[in-house]
Amino acid sequence: MGGLFVIKGGSALQGRVVVSGAKNAALPILAAVPMARGQILLDNVPPIADVEAMLALIAELGVSVQREGEGRLVLVPPDRPAGLVSYHLAKRLRASNLLLGSLLARNGLARVPLPGGCDIGSRPMDLHLKAFRALGAEVEMDHGFVTASGSLVGTEIYLDFPSVGATENAMMAACGALGQTVIINAAREPEVVDLANFINTMGGRVRGAGTGAIRVDGPCELAGGYYSVIPDRIEAGTFMVGAVMTGGDVVVDAVIPTHLQPVIAKLREVGAEVFEEEERIRVVGRPQLRPLTLKTMPYPGFPTDLQPQMTALLSIVKGTSLVVENLFENRLRIACELQRMGADIKVEGQAAVVEGVGRLSGSRVQATDLRCGAALVLAGLVAEGQTEVDEIHFIERGYVNLDHKLNSLGAMIRRAGG
Repeated sequence: MGGLFVIKGGSALQGRVVVSGAKNAALPILAAVPMARGQILLDNVPPIADVEAMLALIAELGVSVQREGEGRLVLVPPDRPAGLVSYHLAKRLRASNLLLGSLLARNGLARVPLPGGCDIGSRPMDLHLKAFRALGAEVEMDHGFVTASGSLVGTEIYLDFPSVGATENAMMAACGALGQTVIINAAREPEVVDLANFINTMGGRVRGAGTGAIRVDGPCELAGGYYSVIPDRIEAGTFMVGAVMTGGDVVVDAVIPTHLQPVIAKLREVGAEVFEEEERIRVVGRPQLRPLTLKTMPYPGFPTDLQPQMTALLSIVKGTSLVVENLFENRLRIACELQRMGADIKVEGQAAVVEGVGRLSGSRVQATDLRCGAALVLAGLVAEGQTEVDEIHFIERGYVNLDHKLNSLGAMIRRAGG
């Protein structure tokens, strides 16, 4: 744990970078593996800390895990996965709660600890549990564990908020229910669609993913097969913002541009040039950038996972910008660390008023979560002098070799300590 990045600012990012598989798609797909009854070849899996934690979890449940080169896994579920998930592994990541839906569908019983992960604010389990109860499960919470059990019957599930995790858990649980389940006000994120596509590749019957109403016809007998995880739109967006901040010219390769439309729109609004091709995006930064108003929203709105990076960008854009964080109350903690670097940011509730200062100063700062860490690395790229970003284990939970990829574009980052 720990360690830091030492960054020398002042270099414009130039060149081409290849995006890895999506963390937020790989985790629910791996959580769904215990539902299957055959060998699965999973490709484009990012070798990051959160994925390693999920692999350890499903291995503990009895899934055989073999690696075939970087990013490719051979997974063989057991005849009957264990129904109990251990605390010491589950506390390492939020997505451990997705094993509830998976194990409930396969075994009719799941006992999973309340999850860990980044402290970006309250992410209650109430919508997840409401979905399980609607399907007929008995749900109890005791001693830090959630236990769900029972025979499931298809029904209509209304989500009060389009929660990604609750949608994914409900979708997996519905695969074990008798009859059709309809999830109303479902999350529309590309990662939800990827999970549905994975389930369908294995033999499931999920329709409507990517819309507000998902239909699952159960029970599903899931077999093995091959699947490739979608590219990581948040990693791609991080490089795109970095190109604009440094006044660079970067081609972000192996992406799905439609997944990045909210980011593309905002970068064009701020004054950057963005060119879209079938599987790549070129971003060119310009000297004269414009302030803007940014509000995070569920997909297809602007993603909360890119708000800290955009806040870092706006901190050097002359004029007054407004950032409103509508999803996670702690996501604006990035402001405190950017202030150490000379940023002028005032936070009131879930809004931040950003007065662009033109330039930042190198300083010792600390990553308080995954996306905050990435944003501070970008800030270090444009700061005068040397920046040290501490607690980089947060960054490594979600980015594959971020320092190496940025260095390949001309950045000057070295690892120290840890």
